[in-house]
Amino acid sequence: MKQKSKITIIQTADIHAYLNPHTELFVENDNIVFRSAGGLAHIKTLTDKIRSENPEGTIFVDGGDFFQGSGESVLSKGKIFPPLVCAMNYDLLIPGNWEVVYGKQVMLDLMNSYSTNVIVANMFHEDTNEPIYPPYWMTEKAGVKLGFIAYNDPEIPERQNPAYSKGLKFTKVEDNLKQLVQKLKVEHQVDILFLITHIGISKQLLLADNPATEGVDFILGNDTHERIRKPIVGKYAQVVEPGAFGSFIGRLDIEWVNNKIEKYTYELTEVNPTKYKADETIQKLVDDAQEQYKEKMQRVLGYTTTPLYRYLVVENPMDNMITDALLWKTGADFAASNGFRFGVPIVPDATGRQAITIADLWRMLPTDEYMKIGEVTGQQIKDWLEKEINNVFAANPTERFGGWLVRFSGLTLKFDSSKTMGNRIVELKIQGTDLDISKNYRMAACNRTGEPEHILCRLRNAKNVKIKDYTLHEAISAYLQEKETVSPHIDGRAIAIDLGVNSFSKIPEKDYFFR
Repeated sequence: MKQKSKITIIQTADIHAYLNPHTELFVENDNIVFRSAGGLAHIKTLTDKIRSENPEGTIFVDGGDFFQGSGESVLSKGKIFPPLVCAMNYDLLIPGNWEVVYGKQVMLDLMNSYSTNVIVANMFHEDTNEPIYPPYWMTEKAGVKLGFIAYNDPEIPERQNPAYSKGLKFTKVEDNLKQLVQKLKVEHQVDILFLITHIGISKQLLLADNPATEGVDFILGNDTHERIRKPIVGKYAQVVEPGAFGSFIGRLDIEWVNNKIEKYTYELTEVNPTKYKADETIQKLVDDAQEQYKEKMQRVLGYTTTPLYRYLVVENPMDNMITDALLWKTGADFAASNGFRFGVPIVPDATGRQAITIADLWRMLPTDEYMKIGEVTGQQIKDWLEKEINNVFAANPTERFGGWLVRFSGLTLKFDSSKTMGNRIVELKIQGTDLDISKNYRMAACNRTGEPEHILCRLRNAKNVKIKDYTLHEAISAYLQEKETVSPHIDGRAIAIDLGVNSFSKIPEKDYFFR
């Protein structure tokens, strides 16, 4: 007689403080469409329904970047989140790259208040070299022994403002992965082993082909907001990732028969707020958490008559508006922005326009730093852009960094992403004139606390750098007040000649395309 068990893993990822339903972007029949999705209270209803189908065998996990991404989060320094996380009944959480945003101690205080398991295997106290959390967690469900090992992105001190992660030490995933896999599989005799990784799709797929991963069954990926609709099969493990902002949950059902995985199914389930009604307890907690910030967050800065959205790899309307505002305010030759992954669409309603509020500003730009301007040569700009393009399109996944191209205004770029680094740029203009590699240009970017002053959006050794007396948010607020109504669109300031206009993330060799 066969011994059967069913294990269900529910995963959320990169919620980024999206507490209520919001407008979301979908790609259907190669067209961009918008509709409502998400909301913690609606996620709770959906996950409770799934738990009821398999009460003895369900685990609910979150893969990081939960509490940063809204004005309420910034104003409360995340303190509104522990009651919400506790009420969601998670079994396991890990820190993501943005959990460090308010500093080490705030991160620890918040996550220690979650009343659930928190793990990460490559974050340590810098002064003692002791781990900040256990590296793994084990549990038994439906007679099956489950193991989870977690990793955060070791590049956090470079990706984020260096000051955020002061006092923390990060190690590479490979430094202890093999030892931990062996510990759980051999010493603890774990039946099914999962990695929860907040390192982005490219590195997660690379990890799935790494011999150190042998013994791992599934990689529960996070960080790059990818919508993996069927597990991507690697040599040693399979990778999933459930989008972002609470718009989806990932559901993995595993049938364990006679001490082995007989089969599994995976579904990326859209959190449809009409289909899954709000859990009243969670919704009240959300409403109470937001109440004191509501008036400030709803203040209107301006209006848009065109949809503002991100997700596109090369150019998008939301970042075009942002960098246009920075160029307008600074008067530089060109302005650059890192290209945050934050921000859901802002879409005009039946009146033909939509308000842009303080809440939207915090969602588009989750940190507010002072602006700075410096002088850089044409050669520096060319070399910088070749590196930035490579960060996105490198053939070697270990060289990829971030996943979206840097954003800019006052600069126009044509490139061939299929070429090698140093040979991709086809055309480069500043203020409509061909780049002169020997000329000095004034570049604007935001300061990043803890970073050397000479660095402008990862371009090093700028000269005569001046930090301005206004912030990123103040620049955009002034721009919207001046313009009153904006109509940003894709205008060709960044063109990959070998890709289409609506270029979403993709990994053709693994048959993955964002949709």
